[in-house]
Amino acid sequence: MADTPEQPQLYLVTPPEIELSSFPGTLARLLDGAEIACVRLALSTRDEDRIARAADACREVAHARDVPLVIDTHFRMVERLGLDGVHLGDGARSVRKVRKEIGAEAVVGAHCGASQHDGMTAGEAGADYVAFGPVAASLTGAGEVAEADLFAWWSQMIELPVVAEGNLTTAAVETLAPLTDFFALGEEIWGTDDPLEALRTLTAPLG
Repeated sequence: MADTPEQPQLYLVTPPEIELSSFPGTLARLLDGAEIACVRLALSTRDEDRIARAADACREVAHARDVPLVIDTHFRMVERLGLDGVHLGDGARSVRKVRKEIGAEAVVGAHCGASQHDGMTAGEAGADYVAFGPVAASLTGAGEVAEADLFAWWSQMIELPVVAEGNLTTAAVETLAPLTDFFALGEEIWGTDDPLEALRTLTAPLG
């Protein structure tokens, strides 16, 4: 049985589109101004050249501060781009295959929606962490929500680190703080005038 985490760490997710002339500076300011455990490059494009250039820029900023950089989905680019691992968005389905391909040292994370079963299966297949979310309904109300009960059960029964992400609010951070190992923040802060201040406001319950 896992101990309840004392203080969740922050996991930063990039915007789906980034401007290479300015985003590395924004990322540097965030990493200098807050304690960030990991950064995920999560671009919407499938253009490998654009992804590679963004990865190079973000890796330089993150690694200079000893912060690991993982990439969303594109596991075959991990070694080539000198990244630390991959975040998979398809639950447990490809964890075993990806782990075999990129090796034991690279980070493999799996987003498992609100499925306890998928989370357990991903862990058994070799994931280093699982992510559940969104933790609140979107404006459209579509999709399943990962409730606090799921995080409570996981924190009590499973040792594998768990990430809460998607539609986070200050209230959700306060509720889930005793139940999760990481909060993944991205869309909640990028649309604001000051992402660092938005991050601090959102995570104020963490002290």
